Amino acid sequence: MKIQQLRFLAAVAQNDLNLTAAASKLCTTQPAVSKQLKLLEEELGFSIFVRKGRMFTKITPPGERVIEYALRLLREAQNIKCVSEEFSEEGRGTLSIGTTHTQARYVLPPVIQQFRAKFPQVQFHLHQGTSEQIAEMAETDRIDFAIATGSQQLFLKYVLLPCYRWHRRIVVPADHPLASTKKPTLEQIADYPIVTYVFSLTGPSSLHDTFARAGLRPDIALTARDADIIKTYVRLGLGVGIVAEVAIDAEEDRDLVSLSAAHLFPVHTTWIGFPRDGLLRGYMYEFLSLVGPHLTARLVDRAASCRTQLEVDELFADVDLPMR
Repeated sequence: MKIQQLRFLAAVAQNDLNLTAAASKLCTTQPAVSKQLKLLEEELGFSIFVRKGRMFTKITPPGERVIEYALRLLREAQNIKCVSEEFSEEGRGTLSIGTTHTQARYVLPPVIQQFRAKFPQVQFHLHQGTSEQIAEMAETDRIDFAIATGSQQLFLKYVLLPCYRWHRRIVVPADHPLASTKKPTLEQIADYPIVTYVFSLTGPSSLHDTFARAGLRPDIALTARDADIIKTYVRLGLGVGIVAEVAIDAEEDRDLVSLSAAHLFPVHTTWIGFPRDGLLRGYMYEFLSLVGPHLTARLVDRAASCRTQLEVDELFADVDLPMR
């Protein structure tokens, strides 16, 4: 068994079993990847993949376990490499972030600007998606940090650190009947179609739950993962928009009326997470402190040493998180 074979195995798994894409990522040929994986299977004594002709169609149950161990081994090998780089090239490396549109568009720009000013030789990669898509990136080790709100159950192998808290806001055109309402009620909002974020496929929606507790069933006209798209359709009159407070730009959204929804919906906490068995480099600690000033190296290390996420949550129970 060679580490090169494990790299080939990981690349195929991370590219949806596409041999051509995996070979391209590894700067080699498709036959070379197929040959090495066949040799690995012969050594193991079982098939890792189900084949149809030359194509891989799915992963076998024992193959799933092999891939899990292979990814873990490669991650540890990368940690060893990072230790070397930490001492030889402290300000060089890469940093990959998986996050939502709202974070990427409204929260992270000044953070990344400050980070790049300090570490110009660190390559920065920003990937956007839903919570489910970010979790998939995390599962296949394509990102160093995940930043999201809610959906913690998707990131069981991550240490999740709270960054800041935020409320929702209601946005409507200036001529909308709710525009002159200083403190709208759930009943008033439920009288109109609603345009808001895509709901998680794996957990309950706090928005739906809030309406349900009031005995109301909202008319969801449209959902999107992009706050700018939501505001576009609000402008077109498709419904009342419900977005994160951080997604309101005073200049760009001056044609819309923004109303506080803090009295209607629960406060949300945005978190940043990293692999529980990962190694944080010096510039990664710096990035964490830029995302949240309370995320000091000492506190982050204490969180990383916790055995469960519950212990991490207890560690931050008394931390006064900033509001955005």
